[in-house]
Formats: sequence, structure tokens, C-alpha cells
Amino acid sequence: MEIEKKYLVDQVPDNLEQYDKWDLEQCYLCEHPAIRIRRKNNEYILTYKNRPKDSGDGDNPLCLAQEMEASLTKEAYEHLKGKADGVCITKTRYRIPFRKHMIELDLFHGDYDGFYLAEVEFSSIEDGRNFIPPNWFGKDVSGDIRYSNSYMALHGDK
Repeated sequence: MEIEKKYLVDQVPDNLEQYDKWDLEQCYLCEHPAIRIRRKNNEYILTYKNRPKDSGDGDNPLCLAQEMEASLTKEAYEHLKGKADGVCITKTRYRIPFRKHMIELDLFHGDYDGFYLAEVEFSSIEDGRNFIPPNWFGKDVSGDIRYSNSYMALHGDK
């Protein structure tokens, strides 16, 4: 089970070059459940992601999801990409350590150029509910479907 929170980003941290990063492209074949293909640098992945529910009290939501991944060849990725719906999301992802957590900061390109979103995964629901974000995080959008990559790819709304 994946347990995460998502935040808009008010200010991108300085010195991003010191962190690990990946160039990502992800395209969606289905929304519910989310079936996507992803290129992560030169790695190709098929992902099944089912969000059975969002959990939280309204003021402190968490995103919960079951997720499975399988490797693809470049040829299979390109074949499936031609069948994708909506737009393919492109972004650079930075992995930034923060206390005992890892922040995944996405800087979007293409249709969403200039949009920034941060995600943090947790080991438990309690860990997620107790998380205090860094001061460069903006609004918590964990319970807002409009900020899921599948929604953005298929509905073009941010």
C-alpha cells in the first residue's frame, strides 16, 4: 500500500543540482484503475495503480493506493504510447531528503511547464498524519483529484 501526501510548491529550493534526479514521461491507458506507462531516463515501466479511497479528516488527507509495476522494452513502451489517452506528462523529478522522509519534487514540462508538485511517501497512516512539511511547501492537495497525474493527463486541468 502506498501512503502519500501531495503539496503545491511555493518556492523551488536552491541548489537542486545536488540531488538525484530523473527525467520522466508518463502516459495513461486507463484512468480507473490508473494504468500508465512510464519512461524513467532509459528505463520503461508499466504501472497499475488503484486508489481505493482517500483517507483523512478533511484537514489532513492522505492518498492511499495499491501499486504494481512491471518492466517494459522500449519497443513495447513506444507501441503502448501510441494508444495512450490525453497528453503525456513530462517532468523532472528530484529526490530531496528531509528529516526521515524523501521528498519527490516534480518540475513539470510541456503542457504543464512551470507547475511544481511535491510528494512524500510514508511508512504508516500515522506517520503521514504527523508529517510537518518544510516551509517551501505550499497548499496540501492530497485529497484533490485534480492534482493526480492521471487526472492532469486526461482532463488537462491544474
